[in-house]
Amino acid sequence: MTWATGPSLAAKRATSTIPVVFALATDPVGSGLVASLAKPGSNATGLSAFNLDLVGKRVEFLREIVPDLHRLAVLGNTGVADTAFELEEVIKAAETLGVEAAAVEIKVSADVAPALDAINTEPQALFVVGDPLTFTNRVQINTWALKQRLPTMYAIREFVAAGGLMSYGTNFPSLFRRAAEFSDKILRGANPADIPVEQPTKFDLVINLKTAQALGLNVPDKLLALADEVIE
Repeated sequence: MTWATGPSLAAKRATSTIPVVFALATDPVGSGLVASLAKPGSNATGLSAFNLDLVGKRVEFLREIVPDLHRLAVLGNTGVADTAFELEEVIKAAETLGVEAAAVEIKVSADVAPALDAINTEPQALFVVGDPLTFTNRVQINTWALKQRLPTMYAIREFVAAGGLMSYGTNFPSLFRRAAEFSDKILRGANPADIPVEQPTKFDLVINLKTAQALGLNVPDKLLALADEVIE
């Protein structure tokens, strides 16, 4: 069992016979993990994280809190193919919604502070593409954003628990539970090539009210009503 696209591809390259169950992957077909969602066609199957399809919704949620949003900084790790692709998708989705988005590229932890400090586009919010690099530096990113009085949007709850403003994305625990069921099927004799890749059905909106108050933001009641978790 694996999680994330990179490790899953590494496992698949290492063996063509041992079944591989990925608990989540950003783009299983595009990355080459499977031939198609319906018929994986090889020794790998699992669950899609569905991240690319949610980027536009995240920008929409940001606009609920920042109604006049028209300039957005997008921080992402361009050293990882999946993350770099998602960063591009965020920029496209933002522009479709009439929001001018500028990429802030990092590749290692040492890039984070200078990349953030070099932002000179006067953004009204910061959108962070989640990956191990931004996750590791989540406290540093949130501290900087709070100092700059910038609302932040993430895909993963843990970023918000560390002081970010808001996240909207796939519920990862539900994917891991389902991946265990995939593994059980295979251990009982099912062929991974014939087990369709599943897309997530549970998505979480998490809002940090303490951060919103520190930023002087008013979170609309209708957005609070939609939230799966409100951190106070």
